[in-house]
Amino acid sequence: MDLRIERTRKCIKDAFIELRKTKPIEKVTVKELAALASINKATFYSHYNDIYDLSEQLEEETIHSILETIPHIDCLVSNPPLAIKELTDALKNNLAITSILFSGSREGLYALKLEKVIKNQIFKQYPEFENDLRWNLILTILIQGGYQAYTSYSSKDEEETQNLICELNNCVRNHFFQE
Repeated sequence: MDLRIERTRKCIKDAFIELRKTKPIEKVTVKELAALASINKATFYSHYNDIYDLSEQLEEETIHSILETIPHIDCLVSNPPLAIKELTDALKNNLAITSILFSGSREGLYALKLEKVIKNQIFKQYPEFENDLRWNLILTILIQGGYQAYTSYSSKDEEETQNLICELNNCVRNHFFQE
């Protein structure tokens, strides 16, 4: 990609993040973003359809970059403690940016987007699970439930929270796949 384009996109993204630190997405305007990024509105629109398109792309990039730091995410099926430790560490390490991007009306999207990307990774390793309702439900419960539990309780005792999430993961898996 052309360096000028990369630089412009970086300026737009940086300006958006600065604005999102203090404003909900619904209050961010292209006009103020363009002024902060030192570009004109036409330049913004040559890169993004609107503020929500920019937000979506940033969210997707962030989630993909988080998951790239987790070498064993597909082990959620075969070695849950390893995958959960790596996932919770990655969530913690990226809390600053995710708490900005996924705040306000976007808050509920984080766990949904994480689930989608994690499932895609798992289905690459285990394609037979992709259309299996049982595995899809179990993965949803493990990912969404684990995420909610981690965000709710990790501030009390992170290591114990991780251990309990792993234990619950094993209970669910063992219950449904004991045959």
